[in-house]
Amino acid sequence: MIDWFAALDPWIVGYSMSVVLLAAIVRGYSGFGFSLLAVTGLSLTLSPAEIVPSIFLLEVAASLHLLPGIWKDIHWRAIGWLFLGCLVATPLGVWLLASVPEAPMKVALGVFVLGSAILLAQGYAMKRMPGAGATFATGAASGLLNGGFGIGGPPVVLFFFSSPAGAAVGRASAIAYFIGTDTTGLGFLAWQGLVTEASFARFLLYLPPLLLGIAIGSRSFRGADPASFRQWVLRILMLLALLTAGQGLWALWQGGAA
Repeated sequence: MIDWFAALDPWIVGYSMSVVLLAAIVRGYSGFGFSLLAVTGLSLTLSPAEIVPSIFLLEVAASLHLLPGIWKDIHWRAIGWLFLGCLVATPLGVWLLASVPEAPMKVALGVFVLGSAILLAQGYAMKRMPGAGATFATGAASGLLNGGFGIGGPPVVLFFFSSPAGAAVGRASAIAYFIGTDTTGLGFLAWQGLVTEASFARFLLYLPPLLLGIAIGSRSFRGADPASFRQWVLRILMLLALLTAGQGLWALWQGGAA
């Protein structure tokens, strides 16, 4: 591991730590968004196989770091049904990954999330918390997307921030939900032999900017107006939707150019 650190390019290290810091600020503030922002930024210098295991380790660390401060606000009943749905549908998502072209599906996902976020920004909201069936279905949609593309967050974020649960409960519940999905994902990666010594080395390298960014984002959330927080969440969702659709369009263009 010492040899791995010694071989690092200082410019790549500085860039990577800056990406992690900015993504962590978003995570600390909103409770989500770290993985896609970090993976998108880091993919300019590193391959997905190098990035993803370290990002999962960082996601678990981020969620555990935030957990004590959000425990009292978690909507445990919703989390249970969401996670059950996710577990049931994740294998189907993995099958889709092997059977359906990824690029057009990412474009479709980006368009769906962008449209939903715009709808919420225009004032759409549920009058009461959904029942067990709808909550399970949302978890299943999340598992489907997580298994297929590693992007299971948008359905759950849309679920909580269109509900009457409130900003604090929505943020806390999303964080708690991601602890379960990220730990499960990390277990699958380890089972496939993708969690290596280099993964832990990158995790240790990125941990300081992660913790600093989460602290900055969490402090900003504590002073945020709920209406303002909702608008920022929707803007982050729109950004993530555009990034996801952009990844799909780029892959389609690359395939056409080839």
